[in-house]
Amino acid sequence: MNAPRKLAAILAADVAGYSRLTGLDEEGTLKRLRKLRRELINPAVTLHRGRIVKTTGDGLLIEFPSVVDAVRCALDVQRGMDGRNEDIPANQRIEFRIGINLGDVVVEGDDLLGDGVNVAARLEGIAEPGSICISEAAYQQVRDKLPADFTDLGEQMLKNIARPVRVYRTAHIDRTAPGSPAQLASVPVPRLSIVVLPLVNIGGDQEQEFFADGVTESLTTDLSRIPESFVIARNTAFTYKGKPVDVKQIGRELGVNYVVEGSVQRAGNRLRWNVQLIDAKTGAHLWADRFDREQSDLFEMQDEVIARLARTLDVELTAVLARGAAPSGAENPDALDFVFRGRAALNRGLTLEAQTEAQRQFEHAIAIDPDNVEALAGLAMARTNLVANFMTDDRAQHLAAAEAAAIKALDLAPQNPRAHLALGNLYRVTNRAAQAISELEHAFALDRNSVGAHSLMGIVKIAVGRAEEVEGHIAQAIRLSPKDPMLHAWCMVAGAAKLFVAHDEEAIFWLRRSIGINRAHPLSHFYLAIALAHQGKLGEAKNELAAGLALDRGFSMRRYRDSVYSDNPTYLAQRERLYDGLRKAGLPEQ
Repeated sequence: MNAPRKLAAILAADVAGYSRLTGLDEEGTLKRLRKLRRELINPAVTLHRGRIVKTTGDGLLIEFPSVVDAVRCALDVQRGMDGRNEDIPANQRIEFRIGINLGDVVVEGDDLLGDGVNVAARLEGIAEPGSICISEAAYQQVRDKLPADFTDLGEQMLKNIARPVRVYRTAHIDRTAPGSPAQLASVPVPRLSIVVLPLVNIGGDQEQEFFADGVTESLTTDLSRIPESFVIARNTAFTYKGKPVDVKQIGRELGVNYVVEGSVQRAGNRLRWNVQLIDAKTGAHLWADRFDREQSDLFEMQDEVIARLARTLDVELTAVLARGAAPSGAENPDALDFVFRGRAALNRGLTLEAQTEAQRQFEHAIAIDPDNVEALAGLAMARTNLVANFMTDDRAQHLAAAEAAAIKALDLAPQNPRAHLALGNLYRVTNRAAQAISELEHAFALDRNSVGAHSLMGIVKIAVGRAEEVEGHIAQAIRLSPKDPMLHAWCMVAGAAKLFVAHDEEAIFWLRRSIGINRAHPLSHFYLAIALAHQGKLGEAKNELAAGLALDRGFSMRRYRDSVYSDNPTYLAQRERLYDGLRKAGLPEQ
């Protein structure tokens, strides 16, 4: 009986100069390889649906369901190795050579044999360290689909392969692909690039933790208003909270020149604030100071810190930095506590629990101080998010309250970027896309580092029939906050945009990444179900739909149809294919 055969995408990889590396330091090399497998290779294989067929001391053989998946995995691995090798001497670097082929293989238990495997192995053998070689059969499946340029090497005679194989090689991988592990490596670092690390709560009182976090966020926002500044978003900065600080590594990971860190202590109505500015390249402390004031003087203290930072960085502050642009009632200490609590909930993610908690905290702040602009803007954002993510049937009530809050906030403080952002968010879900774009542009003008404005602009572009422009906005949001807890939502938006323009393979890539980051976001599962259904993978589509419904049992075709945010003809026509995909996947009408 003949052994079963199948068509498969095969990836073969090995370590260039493995014998030399083990000769220099066998134990250290093996330890580094195990760490690479655990932290980089295995997650990449899982993300791209691969199966490790077998391993050798320095090599891997991996099977993928498609060539696109195989090449994406290879690109992620090579990009990831760039960052890991940056500070390692050239003669000690671990560098992979990778070959990929699409061919017929023989199945023997869990093993794969035959020419399909042999060609991949020979392609790996001729690849340069850090590059990828693929066969003509593989190239035809990925051309124009991925962010990598392939050089045609012509027909090559490969060892023990009877016929010549046309080979394509990636000489220079696109390392700016949104969200890739080494995305920042080739992005120029702005001169005035800063990250504000979470201020340490010296008192240790967990009840005061939210206050320290809120002060960090306020300082981040105000630093964003320094002309020509590039400030990493709060959510990415907070991924370093509670961890040992290596400012040089943080500088490399985030692509910034300066790190601000410090501590805050609150005792009664008094605040003590220690702040220092560090050169991320050298680790040198450029400036440090201590501030001790009444809590009611918090904003004056922030102004003083920012002014001193600006002078240290030789930057001229503009009038927009003046506290006069801040909300008139924001200095009420009791209301400020609730504002900080509301922001913390708002940042926890797009879940019913988080957004409802944010709404509750902002309403507490407004009950104390009805003119608190930050609370009004936060309330508008939270209530709009409940509608935008299909978490409620009380659309009219939430949207009316959100609009009233956002407009009042802007009446009180016309130059407040959060208020413009909140109103833009509201307009984008109420069929006012042009006004949404105008509000988001206002937010950009007031805070050029607003990741919220970038991500929302991407969503609005879908609603005005310009889905092909979305990826650029998502890429900028990722650049500003590469470790953001909302990264899964941004990947989802990019995937949805690909669905609208019928690029289903790319949609699947983005949506699987979204789910890989956070499986608890139902919309990612629903959109992935649509993409899979359009590719005829109905079994997988039904599984994703079931996963989404387990998280949001109220989702239905009726609710999704009721969420139309635009009357743009292109948007409406594109949306029909999403309805069709949901029907194919089995979504009930009610």
